[in-house]
This record gives sequence, structure tokens and C-alpha cells, in this order.
Amino acid sequence: MLTLEQFSGFLVAALLITATPGPDNLMVLGMGISNGRRQGIAFGLGCAAGCLSHTLLAVVGVSALIAASPTAFTLLKTVGGLYLVWLGINAWRSSGSAGVKTVGTVESSLSSLFLKGCIANAINPKVVLFFLSFLPQFVVATHGQVPMQLAALGLTFTLQAAVLFSLLGYFSGAVGQWLTRQRKASVILDRVTGSIFMGLGLRLIIPG
Repeated sequence: MLTLEQFSGFLVAALLITATPGPDNLMVLGMGISNGRRQGIAFGLGCAAGCLSHTLLAVVGVSALIAASPTAFTLLKTVGGLYLVWLGINAWRSSGSAGVKTVGTVESSLSSLFLKGCIANAINPKVVLFFLSFLPQFVVATHGQVPMQLAALGLTFTLQAAVLFSLLGYFSGAVGQWLTRQRKASVILDRVTGSIFMGLGLRLIIPG
């Protein structure tokens, strides 16, 4: 399915992107700070599981597109590349001002929090666009089995997100305080992620 080069490159990029402060991980931190470690972990695992719906969409949509028209797939990669570059530019322009917002005390079961996290991620149109732009970057159509490649990439992203979000939930108090104090660190993370986005985007746009 995936070569070692595909897998390792994708995993490194996915880890850096997931670790950068964004809506999902800040919600996980907020949930953990407000309601406790177990609640933060449950919500974080739900957010990670929501990625599976985007993976399914990518597998069906991108695979059908390749089968119908290789030219259309090239166009998708180009548009996706432009989108990633745009995300990268926005990350570079960020002041690193993202903060951790507590979500208030909730009396929900862990399964309910898991479901809420899953739905919050699954219905986010920005995540849909991101997956459709990000996953094809690591697909090698000439290797064949494109649906399996996409599924493996999506599953890899989901699993690493589950691990990182669980750690965020568990260490939510300490991590939240650190991010609040270390604004410069948030800026650096934004710059790193922005560079990754722009690099991936340019690689999609410029054939090599």
C-alpha cells in the first residue's frame, strides 16, 4: 500500500499539523481544563474519530475522480495545493494569539462527550477541505490501489490524532497554562505549520 517514504513523510507532517494550536486541540484542552482529564480525553478521541468520515469522503471522491479523469485529478491537486499555500500564509500572518477557552462544567457521560467531539469534527467544512487537499499530496497514482492508499493515510492521521488529543486531554491543565504564558511558542508553532502547508501546497502545484 504505502511505501516507507510515503508513510514517514505523511506521519511527520500530520504530527506537526495536529500539534499546532487549532480549533480541535484547543477545544480538547478547554474541555480537559474545565471538566477533567477523562472528559478531555473522551472529547479528543471523538474529534480524532471524526476524521474517519473525511477519510471515507476522500476515498470515494478522489478515487472516483482519478478513475473518471486523470486530468481532473491533476486539477484537484492544483486547487488543493493553492488552498494549502493559503493556509500556510494565514499561519505565518498569525500573531499566535490563539487561547484556550474553557467550556464550562458539563454533566455528560464520556460516551456523550466522545460523540460530541466526533460530530464537531465531522461537520466542520474546513476539515473536509483540508482532507481533500492534504491526503492526495501523498498519493502515488502510479503505484495503483489509490483507495487503499487514501484509506491508509486517513487511518494514520486518525490514529496519530487520537494519541495526541488523548495526551492533550490528560495534560490539559499544564499544557493550557504553558500556552497561555508562552505566546512566543505559539507563534513558532504557527510558523512551522505554515511552512509545512506552503511546502506541501507548492509540491502539489509544481510538478517534480
